Amino acid sequence: MAGRSPLSPCPAWARAGRAVAVAEGSVPQRCRHGASSGPAPEPGSRCRCPRAASASQPCPLSLAAQSLGLAGAPSPQLLVEPPWRPAVLWDRVTLTCRGSGTAGDTTWYKDGRLWWQERPQNFTVNQSGTYECDRAGNGLSPSVTVSDGWPVLQVTAGPLLEGDTVTLRCRSRQGILITGLRFYHGEKDLGKSLWGSELSLSPLRLQHSGQYRCGAWENWWSSRMWLQSEPVSVTVHELFPVPVLEAPAELLAGSPLNLSCLSSRSPLRPLTPLVHRFYRDGRELGGPQGSPQLLLPALGLSGSGNYSCEVQSQGGAVRKSSAPLRVTVLAVLPSVVSVWSQPPGAQVALGDPLVLNCAVAAGTGPLSFSWHREGSGTPLGTGPRLQLPSVGDNDSGHYRCRVSDGDSVAESGPLNVTVLVPVANATISPGALGQQVRAGEPVRLRCSVQVGSAPVTFTWLRHGREVARGPLLELAHVGLAHSGTYQCVATNQLGQDGHRVFRALSPELLLEVTAGGHGHTVAAAVGGSLLFLLLLLAVAAGWRRWNNVAARKQQERAPPAPPEEEEEVLYSRVVSSQRPGGDTGLGHRDTSPIAAAPTQSPRPGALAGSPRAPTLQDPRVIYAELRRPHGRPRERGDIDGDVL
Repeated sequence: MAGRSPLSPCPAWARAGRAVAVAEGSVPQRCRHGASSGPAPEPGSRCRCPRAASASQPCPLSLAAQSLGLAGAPSPQLLVEPPWRPAVLWDRVTLTCRGSGTAGDTTWYKDGRLWWQERPQNFTVNQSGTYECDRAGNGLSPSVTVSDGWPVLQVTAGPLLEGDTVTLRCRSRQGILITGLRFYHGEKDLGKSLWGSELSLSPLRLQHSGQYRCGAWENWWSSRMWLQSEPVSVTVHELFPVPVLEAPAELLAGSPLNLSCLSSRSPLRPLTPLVHRFYRDGRELGGPQGSPQLLLPALGLSGSGNYSCEVQSQGGAVRKSSAPLRVTVLAVLPSVVSVWSQPPGAQVALGDPLVLNCAVAAGTGPLSFSWHREGSGTPLGTGPRLQLPSVGDNDSGHYRCRVSDGDSVAESGPLNVTVLVPVANATISPGALGQQVRAGEPVRLRCSVQVGSAPVTFTWLRHGREVARGPLLELAHVGLAHSGTYQCVATNQLGQDGHRVFRALSPELLLEVTAGGHGHTVAAAVGGSLLFLLLLLAVAAGWRRWNNVAARKQQERAPPAPPEEEEEVLYSRVVSSQRPGGDTGLGHRDTSPIAAAPTQSPRPGALAGSPRAPTLQDPRVIYAELRRPHGRPRERGDIDGDVL
């Protein structure tokens, strides 16, 4: 800026006192007062007014001016404190230039002429006039007027938007009394203020824009004069424009409807929160919501109507509604009918529940559903679901679902339902309850069931233990060890994931394996006879031992004999016989008494003098002394049981 003539370049192109930049060939501008004329500048230089241009003469914007305003940084802003316009000199007004560049590189203009160069960004005004500023050659700021006249109408400084509150105040110099204060909007009398010298307009509407002034009676000594202020322009900007609702005019029933309420925030308030509402035939469909879009899924025939949307500021001070938009929903014939089952696969165990479901891909209502099974003349049920709480044997078959809108009918494909039956009545063939085969011969047994849904598994048991699996039991060469009782177990698993297991057990089959040939038969018979004789001998020995034990217990329970009486002695003679080969053994036993005394049994020493007794040296005769309690009858068992 240093060294530049303060009068040769135009400070900027101006429209209504504000610096602007528009494309060449646009609305003509006027040159600021006092700017000297000159030739058109070279590209990149500052603009000049055409030669001999006046304050009212149109001046087209050159390409250089276009590049100055559009390619550079934003224009600076001129702030006023206190924040009223026009400012009044007696308020001690401070102006501050805000923009890019250094604070000390500020150029000030007063009444359209260069006033200060390379000055601070703020100063206190002491002269009335219209002020502008420039920072780093980025263009002029909006102008601020400082007045020294009275009465003066002041408006709140800053941009005004819909929904705001603006305060108008009518003032005079200190010490000058004004009365009868009234406010005017254009030629319309707004009346007196309820708050003295101030009038508030809230909430602002676009129709509040225009020229405002105030009038009052000035009392000066004994004189009285009606005075009016200079008009002040008030511009109310849109907070947002009237919204436009976008949606398709026609759509098929069942399709979603996407509504878009288009509006934009003012660049003066780009962060203003907006609230959206949506309506159909005057009834609210959605909102309040921040999103400008609303999705209505699967619209039916009743969705036809007039749609609109409303945008409002937060708090509702500003509300704007879109024009109504007619949306028509077209009917669709029912088509693409599908069925499925639960459990999946339509295979269900006997007695389990079954649920069949029906759905239609397209079709407008009201729709009716009916269920049919091949071979059944009457419908099994109505509605999109068919429930069978406990399926039976006759529930198997092909099921279909029919959908009707009253005029047309659509039918699904067949769904095959299979009822799974538990296994029952397992049998073994050959069917005889017993079989006799010879050792070495082959044996082939088959297990089968009368009823039962596949897959069926078979297990073979012998004496209750598993020996084989499969429907066939084949023994190529049977032996005696294969004899026994055989059974087969049939098993199947039904229900979803095989959660139910069923088993069927066949009757027992006795397999008897005999030895092959006559010699083996005789040997088997002899062996059986010997086994029977041994069994009889064991029984007899047991019975005899039991009798002996009983006799001993009876002797122990008998009272003891008197001491003066001697026990009775019995004798037994055992004759030894010569065995063939020179061996001596006991041939027989003679249990008859050798001597019997009527009153007392002889002692053993008396045996030597017995005429009937053989000599003790006779090796073939053995004498044994047997005693029994006194008074006990002699029995044959007393001798036989004690002789070894």
